[in-house]
Amino acid sequence: MNGLPMQRDAGPFDPPSRLSQLRDTRPVSPLLFPDGHEGWLVTGHEAVRQALVDTRFSSRLDIGIVHVPYATPGMPAPTEPNPPMPGVFVAMDPPDHTRLRKRLTGAFTVKRMKALEEHIADITERQLDALERLTPPVDLVSEFALPVPSLVICELLGVPYEDRETFQANSARFMARDIELEEKASVVGALTGYLAGLVTRKRAEPGEDILSDLARQDDLTIEELTGVAFLLLLAGHETTANMLSLGTFALLEHPDQLTELRANPELMPDAVEELLRYLSVADIFYRYATEDIELCGETISAGSTVVLALLAANHDPKRFANPDTLDIHRKARGHVAFGHGIHQCLGQQLARIEMRAGFSGLLRRFPGLRLAVPAREVRLKTDMNIYGVHELPVTW
Repeated sequence: MNGLPMQRDAGPFDPPSRLSQLRDTRPVSPLLFPDGHEGWLVTGHEAVRQALVDTRFSSRLDIGIVHVPYATPGMPAPTEPNPPMPGVFVAMDPPDHTRLRKRLTGAFTVKRMKALEEHIADITERQLDALERLTPPVDLVSEFALPVPSLVICELLGVPYEDRETFQANSARFMARDIELEEKASVVGALTGYLAGLVTRKRAEPGEDILSDLARQDDLTIEELTGVAFLLLLAGHETTANMLSLGTFALLEHPDQLTELRANPELMPDAVEELLRYLSVADIFYRYATEDIELCGETISAGSTVVLALLAANHDPKRFANPDTLDIHRKARGHVAFGHGIHQCLGQQLARIEMRAGFSGLLRRFPGLRLAVPAREVRLKTDMNIYGVHELPVTW
């Protein structure tokens, strides 16, 4: 196949139709990139899961070249081998990945996240109070979906919330798919410069937050601490913010599911898993074959760039019945919205808690919530590395 089909021609919530066709006919397919480089596109659920657990598929950006303007979430695709940023362990393989990730596993345990649940609910309710005081129509992204995860991750990491406008603007530009190399370097420099100053202060005077806990570990350099902070700050608010806004859009466009969820709030945990599967905002991951690898009957040669289509995998009818239907009763366990294997999202439990609190609060507090514009006018983030909506005008 020539080029990666990213045009969402099947609707705002479904995979591109060409990806679905490929998944159903050849779930591991040869892919010809625009510059003539040959690689592979993986669209089947089982094949994607296998690739994500096989460490022979490297995550390192410095040993492979990604030949399309899309990238692993949080890491825009380079057009040439790219030296890894210290601390950004999503772009590392073991043992470097293992060394850094294990420092954070204690901070993101299920037990610790559950202990935060009540506090996250309080943050959510305060933001809902602020939303309720506004005169509709309002943009749900700027007034709710972005502030809630930003408040939570700032508090967890120890980042001053008053600095949010600067890092949110830089984060949004960093996630853009059309970003030029020079601008990318400028944005990265601004973010890392700010965070380097922050972690340096935390090493001198640690507080009660995750970055301070890491700063107490003398064997982590300031550069590594800066990279970890960079990764956690971006991943900690971008993905959840997009899920809250796009998930609300999806529920409003499926009024039967919305009505049933309002009437049966105990379904919320299953509804969140289904929205994660159905929307898969981190839709594309990249890997690089370090040796010849057999994957679902195809031989992927060493040096190949491998594109993993998580959205297509999460809509695979071999794994999920009627996959293009949003069904809050579905038991969607086994989806790959958070990845799989050693790189599975470290903050997935935190994201689930924020989504349960966010959707539950919106449905409870705003029974008349509805779009303030026709659905076709909602601007989709087809230009970004994390999918979602730029704005979601709503009224009630």
